[in-house]
Amino acid sequence: MERALLSLEGLSVGDAFGERFFLPPSTLVPMLEQRALPKPPWGYTDDTEMALGLVQVLEEHGRVDPDQLARVFGARYRENPYRGYGGTAHEILQAIHEGEPWRRVSSRVFGGTGSMGNGGAMRVAPLGAYFADDLARAVSEARASAEVTHFHPEGQAGAIAVAVAAAWAWQERERNPSARQLFDAVLEHTPPGATRRGLEKARALPLEASPAVAAKELGSGSRVISEDTVPFCVWCAARHLDDYAEALWATVSGLGDRDTTCAIVGGIVVLHTGRGSIPPAWHEARERLRLK
Repeated sequence: MERALLSLEGLSVGDAFGERFFLPPSTLVPMLEQRALPKPPWGYTDDTEMALGLVQVLEEHGRVDPDQLARVFGARYRENPYRGYGGTAHEILQAIHEGEPWRRVSSRVFGGTGSMGNGGAMRVAPLGAYFADDLARAVSEARASAEVTHFHPEGQAGAIAVAVAAAWAWQERERNPSARQLFDAVLEHTPPGATRRGLEKARALPLEASPAVAAKELGSGSRVISEDTVPFCVWCAARHLDDYAEALWATVSGLGDRDTTCAIVGGIVVLHTGRGSIPPAWHEARERLRLK
């Protein structure tokens, strides 16, 4: 459980950090250029709220129990529905809270295809940490965790990719691996589709490119779907796997869905760098977490 909680710390600080950069360009650009931290407190969003629910289920059951996960998601949503949930998430979580079976709710949205959004990926890094000793198990549990709200295969593929990246970051924490090795591990387990193609494109993108260029080439979550979020996040994590703060400054510079991209990257990178890599001022600025 310790690994999952470590990833949760990195994810939640990243989420709260990124959320504070949804600002007018006249304010945002100078802040990024000067590396000026937003004023505290930094409230966290639905990214962290759902990660908290996932960690709660792992702690209680030692695995993803989809029925229990759905109940926890629904209950936490009703306690505070104003965490920045998207419109489809509101629909799904409200219906689950009211007692509809999660499988029916998750599969009926978007004309019956299910969501291909980035929500399954945004919350899953702690799960990858929890199952870091068994990548095959991390893959199956990540898929199970995603399908509760993201029935579309692409929504699940994003969760799988991030879970594997997180598990791999922990496995390699005492070594100095290459970015190529991270991408190879993620691609080995990510199923075919648009998210995987984006990851292949990200692997080919030089790390010397700027985050702005990477965001233009890969997307940075502006469409709020897996394929335009996860490849950029894995690229940012690979670019700065040894430096939590640099990883998040690079990620937020890509703009887009910046709370989610920073949550994903933070949840991965901290597993390689350790809790001490989170700047104390950032940790203190983040809203206190509530596991249950």
